[in-house]
Amino acid sequence: MSAPTQRPKVTEREARQVAEAAREQDWRKPSFAKELFLGRFRLDLIHPHPLPSEEDVRRGEAFLAKLRVFCETRIDGRLIEREARIPDEVVTGLKELGALGMKIDPKYGGLGLTQVYYNRALALVGSASPAIGALLSAHQSIGVPQPLKIFGTQEQRDTYLPRLATTDISAFLLTEPDVGSDPARLATTAVPDGDDSYVIDGVKLWTTNGVVADLLVVMARVPASPGHRGGITAFVVEADSPGITVEHRNAFMGLRGLENGVTRFHGVRVPAANRIGPEGAGLKIALTTLNTGRLSLPAMCVGAGKWALKIAREWAAAREQWGKPVARHEAVGTKISFIAATTFALEAVVDLSSQMADEDRNDIRIEAALAKLYGSEMGCLIADELVQIRGGRGYETADSLEARGERAVPAEQLLRDLRINRIFEGSTEIMHLLIAREAVDAHLAVAGDIIDPEKSLGDKAKAGARAGGFYARWLPKLVAGQGQVPGAYREFGALATHLRYVERTSRKLARSTFYAMSRWQGRMELKQAFLGRIVDIGAELFAMSAACVRADLLRSTDDHGKEAYALADAFCRQSRLRVEELFGRLWSNTDDLDRRVVDGVLAGRFEWLEAGVVDPSDDGPWIADAAPGPTTQPNVHRRIP
Repeated sequence: MSAPTQRPKVTEREARQVAEAAREQDWRKPSFAKELFLGRFRLDLIHPHPLPSEEDVRRGEAFLAKLRVFCETRIDGRLIEREARIPDEVVTGLKELGALGMKIDPKYGGLGLTQVYYNRALALVGSASPAIGALLSAHQSIGVPQPLKIFGTQEQRDTYLPRLATTDISAFLLTEPDVGSDPARLATTAVPDGDDSYVIDGVKLWTTNGVVADLLVVMARVPASPGHRGGITAFVVEADSPGITVEHRNAFMGLRGLENGVTRFHGVRVPAANRIGPEGAGLKIALTTLNTGRLSLPAMCVGAGKWALKIAREWAAAREQWGKPVARHEAVGTKISFIAATTFALEAVVDLSSQMADEDRNDIRIEAALAKLYGSEMGCLIADELVQIRGGRGYETADSLEARGERAVPAEQLLRDLRINRIFEGSTEIMHLLIAREAVDAHLAVAGDIIDPEKSLGDKAKAGARAGGFYARWLPKLVAGQGQVPGAYREFGALATHLRYVERTSRKLARSTFYAMSRWQGRMELKQAFLGRIVDIGAELFAMSAACVRADLLRSTDDHGKEAYALADAFCRQSRLRVEELFGRLWSNTDDLDRRVVDGVLAGRFEWLEAGVVDPSDDGPWIADAAPGPTTQPNVHRRIP
């Protein structure tokens, strides 16, 4: 029998404990980014730049060639934008091409592409239609294939991976109407029914691919009971199971072809054999899946940057003002330089992180998170600058431009499509906190008990001894390093000065973090604005490192090496300005004042400022009712042949 779904009452501390239990606790492999936050510039972990095998390149390039032809001849991005739907025949063609199985092993019928070539494929198809890029990414990066690959049983892989590689689309269902980045409050339940099944009840929101999916990964809470550990648990669920209803297809400001919906489960029976991993492991499965799954978003941001650079170059050379092309006016030229340099750096970050994921020598959880954070933020800035360079034409739709006889450039669509990247698969704010937690993990491992109010005096004393030993060894190393040696990193030529800057600045970043922990101790986790700036500095340093290493690789292979050095140099100089500004804002900011203003806003002391306007929104509830029970809506789920 299914049980009624009740929203768990969770305190802030309990929510943090759930999140902490779900994260990977150990560091079994080295991490370049983790070391960077600790003030240790481990260039040896990323240089020489890792490279794919010749066979991986051959298979990857062969597929990209086929995919390019498909994108150029079978995908009409403007039609998808206009009709807010990917035509069935396009999805069918992608299935025939093998695009559903890009990351699935050939023994299951997939293509077995590396992470590097999977990401390049997403960048390519995403440039033709971001909605298609999102469909393929949601299917393979966070959908059923990846969790089964890592956590599934052999029987589950044998059963589902051949379908997922060729015919079946998958979706990932975690978010609920009142649950976003706080999964401790998850309300969807999976109640054991005998020894061989569970009964799922609840409502899931923003289910990307959910409208057309054949297979679902569903996160649901198993109640603790005799014989059942309970906790948030992952299940593979057939999308056409009795009791599943897609009640609504959501519409958004961008990605208008996205098949994203609201899915209700009412008495849905799922065999116990469909559980992925043990009970209570659902969040760990989700977070581990995202370690590499997050790389798909910045990959598509790279594709967007490449297209933006092409349009900016062609338009700014053709458009003349005051006797010369607008590109020759400094106000526009600086924007073009930013787009070019940043696109180069984003590609460097994604390719480096992806190759590291393929080699599996390093722990890339922080690198992938930084790539997602940095790619989504900088991608939006690139799109905004492109719209500005295009002026009024940048704000005008492609269809309108074509109707009056001009080239149909969808710049405004790019801006709308990219905006979601700062929100889904971890919003910028959540990514800041997630990365910050990993960045201070070494500190919490040795000194966390000192600031934990629930620890005994004995535990605190032991932690104090551990911390004393750790900091006695660590702090002196933050005083001097290779960044202060004039000839260090000379093999990088003109870029050596930037690597010396990264080394010096990583130590400065570590000292700043240590000082903040000493100052605020247990209140450090409340200093979210400060932590965000710490992470943003680390992201810039990671991007600078990746850009220099990539430029050196291109120079060694005689593949536009001179031009790559120029772009890396430009990016690093731009990045250094941003880093210095962020350091200044660590200690000189309006954070305390902002909190007081927020208190005033919430207390209603500034309501007078809202006078003089009308509110065009209606008076409906802020959050839709997600009470369990049978549906009252028609099922809008549709299968793609």
